[in-house]
Amino acid sequence: MKLIAVAAVSLLLASCRVGPDYSRPSAPVAPAFREQPPAGWKEAQPNNEGALKGKWWEIYNDSVLNALEEQVSVSNQNVLQAEATFREAKAAVSVARAALFPTVTTSPAATATGSGKSSTPSARTGFVAGGGTTLTTYTLPFEATWEPDLWGNVRRGVTAAVATAQSQAANLENVKLLYQSELAQDYFGAHGIDAEADLLTRTEAMYKDYLKLTQDRFNGGIASDLDVAQAETQLYSVEQQLIELGVQRTAYEHAIAILIGKPPAEVSIARGELSAPPQTPVGVPSQLLERRPDIAMSERQVAAANEQIGIAISAFYPTLTLAGEPGLASSSLTTLFTWPARFWSVGATLAETLFDAGRRRAVVDEERAAYDATVAAYRQTVLTAFQQVEDNLAALRILQDEAGKARETTQAAQRALDVSTAQYRAGTANYLTVITSQGALLTAQDTEVILLARRATASVMLVQALGGGWNASELPARQDVARR
Repeated sequence: MKLIAVAAVSLLLASCRVGPDYSRPSAPVAPAFREQPPAGWKEAQPNNEGALKGKWWEIYNDSVLNALEEQVSVSNQNVLQAEATFREAKAAVSVARAALFPTVTTSPAATATGSGKSSTPSARTGFVAGGGTTLTTYTLPFEATWEPDLWGNVRRGVTAAVATAQSQAANLENVKLLYQSELAQDYFGAHGIDAEADLLTRTEAMYKDYLKLTQDRFNGGIASDLDVAQAETQLYSVEQQLIELGVQRTAYEHAIAILIGKPPAEVSIARGELSAPPQTPVGVPSQLLERRPDIAMSERQVAAANEQIGIAISAFYPTLTLAGEPGLASSSLTTLFTWPARFWSVGATLAETLFDAGRRRAVVDEERAAYDATVAAYRQTVLTAFQQVEDNLAALRILQDEAGKARETTQAAQRALDVSTAQYRAGTANYLTVITSQGALLTAQDTEVILLARRATASVMLVQALGGGWNASELPARQDVARR
């Protein structure tokens, strides 16, 4: 036994890991973002205190939004599903680690054997046993088997399981960010509807005043019934639009309810106002690789795929299995646990595949191709991340400029309506001129509201594109995912 133990230790000390060592694949990273933040925004520097933090939604200073966002991590069913998948991956690490240790089994048994010297006929049974003996044997064997990890395939399996668990941890954070971002977009979308409803309500009151003015002029014989009909058309159209907004806002409320894991009937979002989005620290492109949980998830998948290559290569080398069977055997329970009742056997088996028609080589090629696929997916994830940041930086910059022009358009439209109304009262312009000015003003004002809602949405999408304040340093360490 001592010799076998020494041999096993020597084999372990001499063991090696076959296959490629892992290094993080390169990814295309620009030195700077092409789209710079909108005017007035400051670009965050490394370790800047103004950088995004975990609860990124707090930059909007909305207590209702804060309360809703907190519920996503707790009650959103997709988040809970991702969390369960992460726990499953952690358990898989322990499963892989178990292969590093021996397996010990036992199968206690009690066996009775008998023999008879002679037998005579019997009227009842046909035979009568005579002089027979019965011997009962009790055994308590233990079987220990162990396959030393000579070529590192088990250790690589553990490393692959750890990388997979880390990728699931990153996926959990990515799912949280996705649904937290979706909730914020729906929340601002609902408030955008509220802003449109406020605009239409003010417009409805104004159109009622114009309808009364037209009816008074018609009753005085100054205006025609056509003017009254046109004024009524304007009013009823706005009232119809106001009713239609209820459908859209209800849909936003229902979406928010599902995101926080509640039935739609239990959630009601109070009316609110929109404001210009806050500044979002952007940072430099290289930081994005550490800030995006989906990039971290993809990189960990590459690491796991790399280990699979080494596991496939180890199949070319022989395997050693050590087995031992100590135990106890006796014809009496009283002497079963005594020293003379002991027995043991040990053995070692060396196995090597001599011919497999190229199967092992094909498996290695298969794993190398799978690794290349994960590298390509990782690089595509990085490129997509840069695209999303650039898209939303551009959207914020362009929408900010567009909002300025929309304000100028609204001011001009208001002046046109004031002039056309004065002319209509003076009798120098017909009501069609007033209607045209009213429509232009409503369109300009509605554009302002829509642009403000789009800017809020773009702001949230930029935060999501930047990773929401997450950092790769928050990934669980190897010992954390291996702990049960």
